[in-house]
This record gives sequence, C-alpha cells and structure tokens, in this order.
Amino acid sequence: MNDTTEITQVILKERQGRDRGWFDQEGSCFHPHSRVRITWFDGSGAEFVELSRESFAEGLRPSHRLSPPVVHSAGDRAMAEVPAEISIVQSFGGVDAYVISCTRLLYRLERIEGSWKISSLDCVYDRDTLVPVVFGTSPKIDTEILARFRRPFMYLAYHLHEIGKSLRDDLYGSDRPEQVDELYEVAFGWLHQAPATR
Repeated sequence: MNDTTEITQVILKERQGRDRGWFDQEGSCFHPHSRVRITWFDGSGAEFVELSRESFAEGLRPSHRLSPPVVHSAGDRAMAEVPAEISIVQSFGGVDAYVISCTRLLYRLERIEGSWKISSLDCVYDRDTLVPVVFGTSPKIDTEILARFRRPFMYLAYHLHEIGKSLRDDLYGSDRPEQVDELYEVAFGWLHQAPATR
C-alpha cells in the first residue's frame, strides 16, 4: 500500500468510526499528541473521540458524506483536504429537518513507527442549509437567534444552540477568507518543516 492510499484509509476510517459508533477504530487513527478544532470542540483527538462516544449514546448521530481526499505528503508528514457534507436530523418546533453543512476537512498526519496517524483536524465551513424531511412542511426557527450566527454555519450553530452546546466563534469559514488562507499557509509550512523531537 502506498502512502497516499494509506493516508486516505486512515481518514476514511476515522470518519467511518465517527458515523458508525466504532469509536475504538476512530481513536486508533489519532496521533497521541493530536488536536481537533470544530464547531463544538477544541482539544485532543482522544478527548474528541470520548465526547463523540457520549453524544452518540445520547442519540446525536451526524453523518458525513466525503469526496476523495487530496493528499500532499513530504517524508513522514502529510496534509489532506477532504470536501465533506455533514448532515443531522433535528426537530425544529415539532418539524423534522436536515441540517446540511458543506465543509472542507483539513487533516495533518504524521507517520510514527511506520503507521500514519492524524495529528490535527480543522474544519473550514463553506455554507449550510436547512431542509425539511417532509416536503412542504416548515421548520420553526427563531430568526433573532439565527441572526447571531455567522452565515457559513448559521444552521449548524442554531442546531448546537438548540441542544445546549456552546459554539466557538473563531472558526474557519468562507466569510473570513484571509483566515482560511492563513490556515493553508500554516499547514503547508508545517508539512515541509523537519519534525520536532518528542
């Protein structure tokens, strides 16, 4: 198996584990010193997996539809961008609807002891929407609350607000292209640095 294929499989297994509730599989994909930064979480990969396990047990089960990863590698480091669609069903005022978020997952990976592991996961939020499960029905939304949130992830943020989860405001989004450009510059810079000795 070549590096690109192995890296792709690590990413796919991490997301599969998240969606299917196979959290031991998901956890095995993360580097011991990993970091995850998404809407509702900023911390280690191990902590992310455990909190995801708890959310899954509570019935919060988003699904991820992935496009093929674009992989850049240099020695024992790699960076991969994965366009993704994240969806979750929730009742809004008694009307079920899909929150659908179009994002870019940006992974950094390192090879340790011959195996590729995820050292960081960042998400760039491009846009989202709300679609009723039953055509013709109208989810009930508080527009004043919705207006508090940034456009690239306003429905996802509304969903998190509704279930009582806090939301970070320093997220990467299409409304802040300079920050997104900086994220890519930092990631490519990291890719070509000599790994630090741990």
